[in-house]
Amino acid sequence: MEAAAVARGEAALLARCTDALRRLIAVDDWLPDAYAQPSADRYQQFLLYRDPAARFSVVSFVWGPGQRTPIHDHTVWGLIGMLRGAEASESFARTSSGAVVATGHDVILRPGTVEAVSPTIGDIHRVSNLYQDQTSISIHVYGADIGQVARWVYPEDGGAPKHFISGYSNGTLPPLLDTL
Repeated sequence: MEAAAVARGEAALLARCTDALRRLIAVDDWLPDAYAQPSADRYQQFLLYRDPAARFSVVSFVWGPGQRTPIHDHTVWGLIGMLRGAEASESFARTSSGAVVATGHDVILRPGTVEAVSPTIGDIHRVSNLYQDQTSISIHVYGADIGQVARWVYPEDGGAPKHFISGYSNGTLPPLLDTL
């Protein structure tokens, strides 16, 4: 994954990382249970790997039944690969007045599929677990230590964006994934 994540140029980088992420999510027997547990309160964001230079991070997102994110951005490139279950990703764009509007470019992610986001190709979205009765898990790769990146949440009512730093649901890396 490291060689892919340091490719030159965003298009080449996204293509190489997409290939690496597809290989990772092609098999669903490697994610330890501790990093696949939902919470009744909100989706979980477990750090699986952080490049020592913080050039990229790998994160499992665990979605309880019906959970979703607010509308948010990333400010860095990112890839979302579906491992288990299914997600809906609704894309948004900012208008000249700063409001967010749906773009109509919505994506359904099923196991094995990968979606890309970045400030240059579209970075604002809302993600939902498609299932009301089961957990869904996606593996994300970001072009930074995403848990430390200053980002924005965009209220649906057109209010002012709110700054946030997501952090992680875990404090330590799983040992067997420390070499991704």
